[in-house]
Amino acid sequence: MESILVLTHGNETAALTRASLEAVGAGMELASWLGGSLTIGIVGRETEAAAEMLAASGARLLAVSGEAFAQARYASDAAACQAICIAAQAGIVLAPQSARLARVMAGVAHRLGGVVDTHVSVVEGGEPVAATRWFYRQRVEAVLTRSARPWFLMLDAGTHAPFAGAAGAAAVEPVAVELPQMRTMVTGLWAPQQDVQTIRPEAKLLFVAGAGWTKKQADGEVHASEAGDVIREFLRRSGASLGSSKSLVDQGGEGQPVLPFLTHLNQVGQTGATPRHPKGLATCCHGEEPHVVGWRFIGERRAVSLDPNCGWTRGKADVVYVADAFAVMAKVNALLAAKEG
Repeated sequence: MESILVLTHGNETAALTRASLEAVGAGMELASWLGGSLTIGIVGRETEAAAEMLAASGARLLAVSGEAFAQARYASDAAACQAICIAAQAGIVLAPQSARLARVMAGVAHRLGGVVDTHVSVVEGGEPVAATRWFYRQRVEAVLTRSARPWFLMLDAGTHAPFAGAAGAAAVEPVAVELPQMRTMVTGLWAPQQDVQTIRPEAKLLFVAGAGWTKKQADGEVHASEAGDVIREFLRRSGASLGSSKSLVDQGGEGQPVLPFLTHLNQVGQTGATPRHPKGLATCCHGEEPHVVGWRFIGERRAVSLDPNCGWTRGKADVVYVADAFAVMAKVNALLAAKEG
């Protein structure tokens, strides 16, 4: 009988992130399949709110809390996760593939003599337990099994249904952690304003801009500055996340007009990463095969293109609007502004 542990952490409001709730959902499902026990570990400055969110899970709750665990830091987070794993004595450990836990999990697995697999999209209970993940820029799917324990599985966001039980009072067992000498001090958090930030993993919509935004328009002129204003206004009003085609982000090094707020981090499919938003809207993109591969996990795909024969119309999008993206997005911005008013 396998013992399952789910490692979680809170967000800036001390509540659990969506990715953590997805890991909890996956852990409950796996424990049900295997008939094993489930433990959930929480790391953060304050863990009461997170524990209340998990009251209906029926799992054993362990927590490491305190000012030392308020911010992400390798030394303190690794020590906290190690202490929780030892207290839980779990054979399989699930954790969200978040920036905070991804940086420490390999080290924790090494300390405990275990193994780790990252970017897992499916966990199946059986004999043996199997984990599915993608390789080679999401083109090759592999199913992994391991006999070594503890086995750490980092779950990609958007691959499992999040736990959504009713909140309530919960009994939490505090776990003591002996911290090593800290050589890093967290003095504060510096983050961009909401209207400046363009990468929003938990947004319901992914808006992707293609190279057509910076090409000559119907009047024979380039309107890159106007394109930037239209796109930023839409992101601000809708709260969407911004993606980009490779051709657009590469233009900066080629001396062509660019959108100044785009970087390679916005590129859909960069380094094999793929977005998992419920909806996606591609504008001025042609739906080439490499670009579409990066979209494979988007729930509902729509596109705006002046070319009725572009790649998106060949079964790669649910809906294609054959229209000028400048005019369409200007109208959308006007509708959003009227709604806000």
